[in-house]
Amino acid sequence: MNPTKRFAAVVAGALLIGLPAVTFAETVVVRLKSYEEVPSVSSGASGHFKAFIDDKAPAIAYELFYEGLEGDVRQSHIHVGQTGATGGISVFLCQTATNADPTGLAPTCPQSGTVSGTISPANIIGPTAQGVAAAELNELIAAIRAGVAYVNVHSSTFTGGEIRGQLH
Repeated sequence: MNPTKRFAAVVAGALLIGLPAVTFAETVVVRLKSYEEVPSVSSGASGHFKAFIDDKAPAIAYELFYEGLEGDVRQSHIHVGQTGATGGISVFLCQTATNADPTGLAPTCPQSGTVSGTISPANIIGPTAQGVAAAELNELIAAIRAGVAYVNVHSSTFTGGEIRGQLH
């Protein structure tokens, strides 16, 4: 029996005998590059994003690192949008006085370096036009798992985003 079928059989058996539901935890890591922005930009900036999704919490613990931005950092978000498309903001990863997180919960962006935090339902701001309402963390997690969410860091030079990485 292949591993996928074996896992499905174990889960089905556990449910039949009344064991607690299976929960998942996973780590997502992505490199951030200027050429992944839409439209692509030419910048020497780079970075990476690492997230630990815990279905039990529910929460997403994250660490964002970036360096070499050509402008002053303005903000960083997770957006809902497939590869090659722009999408609405779901959550602020960091904020500045110029671009404040409407929830007030995101940490302050460094000009360069590492920022970390935890995303809970209270951090989620949407995008409502794409079916994600405020506080719907599970909708964001579903978008990440479906590969239709991305991280980007915005700067004063590239206000639409200087570096980006698709989450999957």
